[in-house]
Amino acid sequence: MSVSIQQIIVGSDLIRRAYDFAKNIHQGQRRKNGEPIFNHCLATAEKLAGWRLDEETIAAGLLHDVPFVSKNPSRAVEEIKKNFGERIALVVAGVDQIGKISYRGTESKVENLRKFILYLSRDIAVIFIKFASRLDTLKILYAYPKDVQKHIALKTMDVYVPLARELGMYHAAGEMEDLAFPYLYPEDHKWLMSAVKDRYEERERYLEQLKPILKRELELNGVSFLELNSRAKHYFSLYKKLLRYNMDLDKIYDLVALRLIVKDISDCYTALGIIHRRWPPLSGRIKDYIASPKTNGYRSLHTTVYGPDNKTAEIQIRTQEMHEEAELGIAAHFAYQEFKSSRGYLGRLTATANPKELNLIRELRAFPKKLTEVDFFKDRILVLTPKGDVIDLPAGATPVDFAYKIHSDIGDKCVGAKVNEKIATLNTELQSGDIVEILTKKNKGPSQAWLTFVKTPQARERIKISLRESPISFQSQNPKTACLLVTIADHPGLIKLITQIFRDAKIKISTLTIGPANKTGLKTLKITSPALAAARLKKLVEAIKKLPSVKKVNYHLN
Repeated sequence: MSVSIQQIIVGSDLIRRAYDFAKNIHQGQRRKNGEPIFNHCLATAEKLAGWRLDEETIAAGLLHDVPFVSKNPSRAVEEIKKNFGERIALVVAGVDQIGKISYRGTESKVENLRKFILYLSRDIAVIFIKFASRLDTLKILYAYPKDVQKHIALKTMDVYVPLARELGMYHAAGEMEDLAFPYLYPEDHKWLMSAVKDRYEERERYLEQLKPILKRELELNGVSFLELNSRAKHYFSLYKKLLRYNMDLDKIYDLVALRLIVKDISDCYTALGIIHRRWPPLSGRIKDYIASPKTNGYRSLHTTVYGPDNKTAEIQIRTQEMHEEAELGIAAHFAYQEFKSSRGYLGRLTATANPKELNLIRELRAFPKKLTEVDFFKDRILVLTPKGDVIDLPAGATPVDFAYKIHSDIGDKCVGAKVNEKIATLNTELQSGDIVEILTKKNKGPSQAWLTFVKTPQARERIKISLRESPISFQSQNPKTACLLVTIADHPGLIKLITQIFRDAKIKISTLTIGPANKTGLKTLKITSPALAAARLKKLVEAIKKLPSVKKVNYHLN
């Protein structure tokens, strides 16, 4: 569905304001092909409108490049928040952060990249905008250098197309594939376009002959229909199918298919019977995706019949609701009512659906399995290297875990870390979205104390190996103090209980300080004492951990 942004502005003050704001910001800025950047914002918003999404998503689509062109992206997002509200600002920030993620092409990293995009897209509008933006970018790929063309096309195929399919957005996935196709396989694309041109035209003419016959049969049997048209197969989809059939075009029955849209499910089956009475079906080519939907929720009836002159034709039968789901996937569940110029922008829904609706959608398609990844995000975190690579770690992982995930040598030589450009302790618990930089030093080795807080088996095992191999160089030979960092919540008498444990163990406390409460109300208690044997220190730590309101205990020897 094609929708002009000018139509929508008439009925939405929010979209009009976003239009004016983005146009002013992008004044004088140009794309690779020389046209104004604002044209890209318009194309993105119009695609979102064509998917019939809510006005906030369309407004965010108009604004999505504002942080990208700004010298201070965070300030740009704050400005958007001030003018358009928190949700639009968060969506724009999510789209901007996705744009900063690196793509390397290896399968494991691609999977992590998809997961990170899903994490950033907890408001599904982020993904809708990214798809719409990518589709428009692909249309001017000819203006980029050849290496960039291939990089963008590969990332599209490896990352965005699978995500679109997982969300049931087959048409968007097919569009992206077709646009990336000539940059990835130029010779095959050239051959295919030449080979199918005449066949497409021939199939279209043949189906045009079938339409009046089918219309008459439906009318004679009292079946009304909403739409009857032909649908050509996407070029890259055809190419993949041809690869399975030794590039034999004669084995492709659905090069162009008739699509029949009726009012309800009973009409779908009635129409199927009428079609089979008029034209005999090919054996094994009747597929009932209504009774048994595909895993992504796709529903439709497919049949291939012998039509006039004994030529084959595929016919798809579905309701309007099934058609919208097949074309728009998850976006169909967040659609607004069709724009009416006399009444303005009507029936707006938000892309942040209520839990009941979202649960229903999850039951209907593969959305539950991939998009939310509830179990994954409960137990795992995704953090970034300064270059934008996505690293998958268990929840609670620290910069040391991160360092060993990058490379064992990085872990061994780690002396410090920056998290989001700020110095952080090595036992800091990382959060999804953090950007982590590891500081290293030659001839440095791991500390025994790291074993008390690392989360990954990989880091733990490597630390143990390194300590065994070089026990002297990797540890202080004569540690003078032990330092404990105890994360606590307020609890009457807790300090007294902790000091009592030290007294009972006959360990002298050198210093005891309490830091200010953090955002969650927790405080850090820092205790130093003379150096202790490892077994004695471990016993002390275990005793403190058992106290009420003690959340975490870390320690190291100096």
